[in-house]
Amino acid sequence: MASFETRALKFLAKICIPLARFSFFVVYFGFGLLKVLNLSPAEGLVHELWSQTVSFIPFHGFILFFALYEMAIGVAFIFPGLERLALYLLLPHMITTFGPLVLLPEYTWKAFLVPTLAGHYIIKNLILIALGIALAAYVGNFGPKESASQKPASS
Repeated sequence: MASFETRALKFLAKICIPLARFSFFVVYFGFGLLKVLNLSPAEGLVHELWSQTVSFIPFHGFILFFALYEMAIGVAFIFPGLERLALYLLLPHMITTFGPLVLLPEYTWKAFLVPTLAGHYIIKNLILIALGIALAAYVGNFGPKESASQKPASS
């Protein structure tokens, strides 16, 4: 059983970075593309946030910029070497996407600490932040180093 576990963990270690890159690409490029095609289920929330913050910018231009920005994040994550750029792009996007939790509580909270579906959608972005940080640390060789006592026994 230990050798199966070792093989499985080695396989997961081999695919974790490509899978993380692909996941970011699918989420960001895909969600951005939905906005470009006017098919995003988040458009109403984005419109409401726009009206509360930057309504001096025409909405069509804002949503197009936001969509292309999301798509750029996805593209940056898919290419090795662009992780730092992807994280720099991710930071303002995350600040923007967490905005409704504070600025639009009627859309994001049913009650104190009880999110609506839109609130769930926003709060899950904490996972994307953690994954982005882990990906950047791993590819930058800043992740945790395995000590000899942590290495699996060879079989």
